[in-house]
Amino acid sequence: MADQNVLAIGPGHPPTASGSIQRSLARAFSIEELRLLAQRRLPKAIFEFYEGGAETEITLRANRTAFERHALVPRYLVDVSQVDTTTVLLGTTAAMPLAIAPTGAIGFGWPLGDVALARAARDAGVPFALPTSATSSIERVARDAEGARLWFQAYMLRKRDFTMGLIRRALCAGYEALIITVDMPTGGKRERDLRNDFGLPFRFTRRNLPGFAARPEWAWAQLRYGLPQLENLVGFTPEAVDVKSIASSVGKSYDPSFDWDGLARIRDLWPRKLLVKGILHPQDALQVAKLGCDGLIVSNHGGRQLDTAVPTLDALPSVVSAVGGRLDVLVDGGVRRGTDIVKALALGATAVMIGRPALYGVSAGGEAGAARMLYILHDELVRCMRLSGRACIARIDESLLRTWY
Repeated sequence: MADQNVLAIGPGHPPTASGSIQRSLARAFSIEELRLLAQRRLPKAIFEFYEGGAETEITLRANRTAFERHALVPRYLVDVSQVDTTTVLLGTTAAMPLAIAPTGAIGFGWPLGDVALARAARDAGVPFALPTSATSSIERVARDAEGARLWFQAYMLRKRDFTMGLIRRALCAGYEALIITVDMPTGGKRERDLRNDFGLPFRFTRRNLPGFAARPEWAWAQLRYGLPQLENLVGFTPEAVDVKSIASSVGKSYDPSFDWDGLARIRDLWPRKLLVKGILHPQDALQVAKLGCDGLIVSNHGGRQLDTAVPTLDALPSVVSAVGGRLDVLVDGGVRRGTDIVKALALGATAVMIGRPALYGVSAGGEAGAARMLYILHDELVRCMRLSGRACIARIDESLLRTWY
């Protein structure tokens, strides 16, 4: 029987994790253990939607392998009795060099998961990026996670007026920054989703039904709260009356004609901080800097778009060199440990963004799971800095790294 205490707060608020879930979270000591908790709670199709990459998943694996190729060379007899993880990110102090990346359909992992993640990020002192494909609206997150540092991520859709409307809504709701994702002129081929008959809403078939039936706690939560809506995309097409038709329309409606001129127009129109996500080539990074953007995100979409694309950690140094300190450089893809954060900073990143770790945490236990995820990464970051002889973020540099091979 499902543990009905998982829904301890009424509709309109993220449900509180039950006592048994919270006890499991307290015994999770790594992101991998949160991943296993999420896997045990979610239906196979949902978990693999979060977990999977494009085609053969070479880039998905390579993002992780890139971190493992680098070794740390610590310095000792350094006073590390006090370790300071704060840094300046887009001109404002963050508690650690980390932001939560935009990840869609979070509400299918935990009801109102976007709000839960935003609240956990607020309490941890780091930014949260809300995606276009969120299951909580721009306004709901701003209201229910008051005080959070909120960034809004926009895909460029063929209906430019609709995209610009979302951007105006984020401006009115007080979002600090806008992220424009540029690596999706079309959707990647995610074969796990095809094999699982994955769709929005879920299509129950002989192939995937056993996976849903095997997760009664998840099913109970979805029944109690109702199937999530992609709230920012309601009204995207006049004929879109449910999640399935909206999602189908969005999948076919990325704008492959979006170019540098279009990005320049957004730069002119958006008065706050602007980041560009999906940069891998140093010449593209240089162009982003010339447009006067405030930051860029070195990203291959977590290996979910172009398979065999360069791992982000390998792309990072040339991007950092190209922009020459003119804007903040963030990197995502493969971050699972505090040591990974240190390695990214040593190669020139201002901060990392985390996607799947956030999904694991919130899917395992809502806001409590997200908070546990951020606690683990912060604790490991402090421990790594102390063991490496680096008492503050500014002292992390390339001299800390060697390559295994």
